[in-house]
Amino acid sequence: MSTVLDTITSRSSIRKYTDQPIPQDICRTIIEAGLKAPTAANRQEIHITVTAGSDPVNQEIQNDMNPNAPVNFYYNAPVVFYLSGPDAFKWSAVDAGIAVQNMHLAAADLGLGSVILGCMEATLNGEKKAKYAKKLAFPEGHSYLVALAVGYPDTAKEPHAFDFEKNVTIL
Repeated sequence: MSTVLDTITSRSSIRKYTDQPIPQDICRTIIEAGLKAPTAANRQEIHITVTAGSDPVNQEIQNDMNPNAPVNFYYNAPVVFYLSGPDAFKWSAVDAGIAVQNMHLAAADLGLGSVILGCMEATLNGEKKAKYAKKLAFPEGHSYLVALAVGYPDTAKEPHAFDFEKNVTIL
């Protein structure tokens, strides 16, 4: 295992995966990384739904989003994690963001690739919200917040560069 800073420095978003399945114990480690994330007021309100990439619900979401897209929204990853949170708690989106980042870094540290997904928001929280909340087993009163596609990378990608001077102001 590497240090956290090594993982942060070397990780990148992966959008092409092999079809190799991810062992259950590795999925559980990724889930636990999300559940260990800090939450506002220690509410621990984030719910994680796990689907195989081949689960029909993913294709259904894709069809409602854009059935003619050149690639599906989860890039054929073997696993997709959906994070939901209660509508009534204003910090759920922040908490889900922290959790999904933990999961993304855990996946990278375990030698997997992943990409954080938000593109399904209009579909999952739109007119078919109740349908998808039921299909994805979201707890009552929860809405989709963010997702993570995970798999063994079938591509190499360099971490992105940044411009410290442009993006940071020190007062």
